Amino acid sequence: MFAGHFGLAAGVKAQAPEVPLWALMLGTQLLDVAFIPLLLSGVETIDEHSHGGGYGGLIIHADYTHSLLGAIILAIVAGLLGKRFWGKRAGYILGGVVFSHWILDLVMHRADMPFLPGNIGDLPLIGLGVWEFKGISIALEITLLAIGLIMYLFSTRKRTEGKNRKAAYLASGVMGLLFAFALVTDVLGLF
Repeated sequence: MFAGHFGLAAGVKAQAPEVPLWALMLGTQLLDVAFIPLLLSGVETIDEHSHGGGYGGLIIHADYTHSLLGAIILAIVAGLLGKRFWGKRAGYILGGVVFSHWILDLVMHRADMPFLPGNIGDLPLIGLGVWEFKGISIALEITLLAIGLIMYLFSTRKRTEGKNRKAAYLASGVMGLLFAFALVTDVLGLF
């Protein structure tokens, strides 16, 4: 669920024009962005041989960034930054968008997500494992992307006119192409 996060950001942008699109896009991926330096330093890992490889076939040991408490902390930090730069409502929205990543990953991931950072207490790992069902996971991603893009397009159309409307359609088209590219690369990782 890489591309689907972006669809959610586009849909949220349609309802929250005061939050910059770049902040929403980054927010939906913030857990993964934080994961990268921890992966490179060996603090968090990926088991590539667990389920045949490919993004959907990996077990991800993101015991800090993708723990429930870790996601809540990252969401709070992002929300506070959003509040500081764009206002209280934007802060709540941005915090919610960041936390949405954990919710969507909970649906997609196998049981590889801990409740507490570092899996303190050795509690059971959670995840509903929709990745195991490639057709369903692809359909969910396409649905999130399509709904988000349609919501974004209609909200942009409503807020613009004349030459600005043409630019808005062009921007929406470019976003659609980027979403399609993200989806293709994401789906290829499932196989």
